[in-house]
Amino acid sequence: MSSKRILVTGGAGFIGSHLCERLLAQGHEVLCVDNFFTGRRMNVAHLMANPRFELLRHDVTFPLYVEVDEIYNLACPASPIHYQLDPVQTTKTSVHGAINMLGLAKRVRAKILQASTSEVYGDPKVHPQPEAYWGHVNPIGPRACYDEGKRCAETLFFDYHRQHRLRIKVARIFNTYGPRMHPNDGRVVSNFIVQALTGTDITVYGDGSQTRSFCYVDDLVEGLLRLMESPEEVTGPINLGNPGEFTILELAEKVIALTGSSSRIVFKPLPENDPLQRQPDITRAERILGWRPTVPLEEGLKRAIPYFARLIEEKRA
Repeated sequence: MSSKRILVTGGAGFIGSHLCERLLAQGHEVLCVDNFFTGRRMNVAHLMANPRFELLRHDVTFPLYVEVDEIYNLACPASPIHYQLDPVQTTKTSVHGAINMLGLAKRVRAKILQASTSEVYGDPKVHPQPEAYWGHVNPIGPRACYDEGKRCAETLFFDYHRQHRLRIKVARIFNTYGPRMHPNDGRVVSNFIVQALTGTDITVYGDGSQTRSFCYVDDLVEGLLRLMESPEEVTGPINLGNPGEFTILELAEKVIALTGSSSRIVFKPLPENDPLQRQPDITRAERILGWRPTVPLEEGLKRAIPYFARLIEEKRA
């Protein structure tokens, strides 16, 4: 594989930092761009000594003028706690960020990948969710800043592709977990692990029967790399996620068992517009990319738990 100069927006975030790591391991030059709203320098601190790695503080809602061969556009807060903190800015990050990165790709003739989300399916009426499903999203609800922002970003990508012949890739990412998740992002895996390790009550919203599919971050990054390297006619969208489906209550019980925690499970009301089911149909990813997740949930949790344990110990020290 020839060496390329690759831009990763949101590169100091959870998924972005793992992607930067893999790209460097492949011998590429990596320009990591982040505004550090949810991304953290500690996620990429171990990469700073690499001469092929560059870190730039920048907000993608403003234009960026650099020379690159490929762009992975991952910039956007992805957890409800963070994206609902400033919903207008969240929408701007998805929409203005897409416009600016597409404009950059057009200027330098770069190939560009959009990290979209399973949230474009909303609270789905089709299960599992194939890429052909248009979704069931509340456009005026509290989650819409993220859901509709990502849907609009997809629209922009395909319009740039049709109008300007831009080389695009669109990945719809389902629930992903692993080391470097923000411990206070409010997402279910990090919530449960931190609560279990600290011995506090594990909070389950609703009755715990709602389902999610959890993909370990290494599997997800492999899918992104394969999508970027796929033939030009492969634009997506392509679902990337683990089709193994678990109830939230099952996840809570697994985390308690693996941590040996004495935490109790407590139930609270379900947030507005929280999807009741989420499971990817990955037929397209398997057929086109030859990709399927390899890390089972229990193994992935065993890899993630020590990371959160270290964070908690450092905070106590």
